[in-house]
Amino acid sequence: MLTPSKIIGVASNYRCHIAEMGRSVPTQPKIFLMPPTALIGTGCAIVLPPGTVEVDHEAELGVVIGRKMSRVAVGNALDFVAGYTAVNDVTARDFQRIDGVFSRAKGFDTFCPAGPRVVADIDPLNTRLRCFVDGVLKQDGNTADMVFDVPTLLSFISQIMTLNPGDLVATGTPMGVGPIQVGQTVVIEVEGVGRLENPVVARSDRRQI
Repeated sequence: MLTPSKIIGVASNYRCHIAEMGRSVPTQPKIFLMPPTALIGTGCAIVLPPGTVEVDHEAELGVVIGRKMSRVAVGNALDFVAGYTAVNDVTARDFQRIDGVFSRAKGFDTFCPAGPRVVADIDPLNTRLRCFVDGVLKQDGNTADMVFDVPTLLSFISQIMTLNPGDLVATGTPMGVGPIQVGQTVVIEVEGVGRLENPVVARSDRRQI
């Protein structure tokens, strides 16, 4: 299980998804932070909280940092990578629209499944990633469609904040994002990494204190 000091997400980083959402192509990476408490592994449940009625899946390539990284040039950025994994950047889309920012929409416990393993021997510039909901293909993209590739993202982030070993960068999602519901199972496949599989359940508030 990963133990990052922070999780960094990237918004609007696939051309096909940008077109799907009717947005403009950004001129620099759009990044945000997610809490490490959102992280779960394969087989663990995505828990939908009360109050949201529109929660989406987002298949992403995750980059795991291998050594301390600060103000690193693009050409050297991949030297700091421990490996790659699959990520589901679960998003309460209705909360995102209400708030105008990502913290609540993406910050709930269990909203960042990652796994099933970290591998070093894939090409982050040309890797297929897919999402299935109850066996139905919902997303099918390739990292070649990224606006900002992995080395560019890592260099950009490292100019802002120090990346520590174990930190996780979720690099954006291709087109096809859509809703998930209680009782469904979401599978994220990243070529060379394997299947990240998570059931979807509802949260009970009976234990609140």
